[in-house]
Amino acid sequence: MENPLSKSFNTIALIKFAFPSMVMMLFMGLYTITDTIFVARFVDSNALSSINIVCPVINIIVGLGTMLGAGGSAVIAKKMGSGNIDEARSNFTLIIITGIITGLVITIIGLLFLDKIIWGLGASKTLFPYCKDYLEIQLILAVLDIMQVLYQNLFVTAGRPGLGLILSVFAGIVNIFFDYIFIVCLRMGVMGAALGTGTGYMIPAITGTIFFLAGRKGLHFCKPKMDTHVLIKSCSNGMSEMISQLSAAMATFLFNITMMKLVGEDGVAAITVIIYSGFLLTSIYIGFSMGVAPVISYNYGAGNITQLKKVLHICFCFIISISISVFLFSLFNGKNIAKLFAANNKNVYEITKTGFTIYSFSFLFSGCNIFTSALFTALSNGKVSAIISFLRTFGFIVVLLLILPEFLKITGVWLAVPVAELLTFVLAVCLIHRYNKQYNYL
Repeated sequence: MENPLSKSFNTIALIKFAFPSMVMMLFMGLYTITDTIFVARFVDSNALSSINIVCPVINIIVGLGTMLGAGGSAVIAKKMGSGNIDEARSNFTLIIITGIITGLVITIIGLLFLDKIIWGLGASKTLFPYCKDYLEIQLILAVLDIMQVLYQNLFVTAGRPGLGLILSVFAGIVNIFFDYIFIVCLRMGVMGAALGTGTGYMIPAITGTIFFLAGRKGLHFCKPKMDTHVLIKSCSNGMSEMISQLSAAMATFLFNITMMKLVGEDGVAAITVIIYSGFLLTSIYIGFSMGVAPVISYNYGAGNITQLKKVLHICFCFIISISISVFLFSLFNGKNIAKLFAANNKNVYEITKTGFTIYSFSFLFSGCNIFTSALFTALSNGKVSAIISFLRTFGFIVVLLLILPEFLKITGVWLAVPVAELLTFVLAVCLIHRYNKQYNYL
């Protein structure tokens, strides 16, 4: 049976192959943002702020899962491309087991130091009880969160992106349904939002496990060999994704602290709306990059330079087109997005509406930056990928957050991300040209 990754992709075929991952990430974004919509509408703005206060912990959990999943996918796809299917299966199983153990460790440590973590993240006395209700549930479900992130990456590597799409759609519907039950009907507040999200995690986590246990062809579970080199290589390859999430965690923390200082809890609520909306709008970039990464890794591993060049040309044309579309959508719909979250709080609405207009310009550059980082991960160059992710999501933002608000106040906060994305874009273009001699992909 021909490996789906080995086919000769044209524009339509490549977009069709990546489409399930794109829709999957959109649904992930939708059911992530659903929590904030329900909380904003049916609890209050303080509960909305609390979600963003503890968001850095969620970033770390997702980051660890994505590091193993994206980095491991590159290792596994490369071995599949070179014909080492048994070794690929062993590596796959080892990566899943490592993810489960990591989730259990996070749960134990997180619950033991729960109060200290919340205070350390900058929660006020008003926000503390909301933060505790939400984070406690998320920590208990850390294993499921990591597993669903792993499977989202590895379904594509197994040549079954459609399954990941179906599970993500179903998980999103389940999450929305239980958000309504827990928050609106049972009035469980922010705890209900965490339970709704956790219920969504269960769908891909449990179904993915059953799928890979029952498999007989392609990727499936087997008795793994302990190979520390594979784990190190996977973590190294996926380090950019981990750094991206860690950086996002630190950036979110700095945003929260800065906005709390400038305008209090309402400022944190506004930045929550924009961060979660931004994740939804960039999810199409992330999904496309995730979907095409195994194709890039496979052709690189197989030494098919002609197909590698063709795939990358299609990718960059697609990303540029989508970036312009997302920018225009966000620029002209910022007011509606703000109203969706903050219709019940005029102050939060006004802060969010103004911020979104400025923040929208980041979408012109973030797509190319996200794809370039994913490209180097797929080529097993985790170092370059990590540099791009680090500067984009943390390095530039920290410097800009320390400088711009001093002179421009809240406007400086909103400008930090667009300027950081622009600077990263310039760097990404330079790195692509610099490494062309090594990979010959242009």
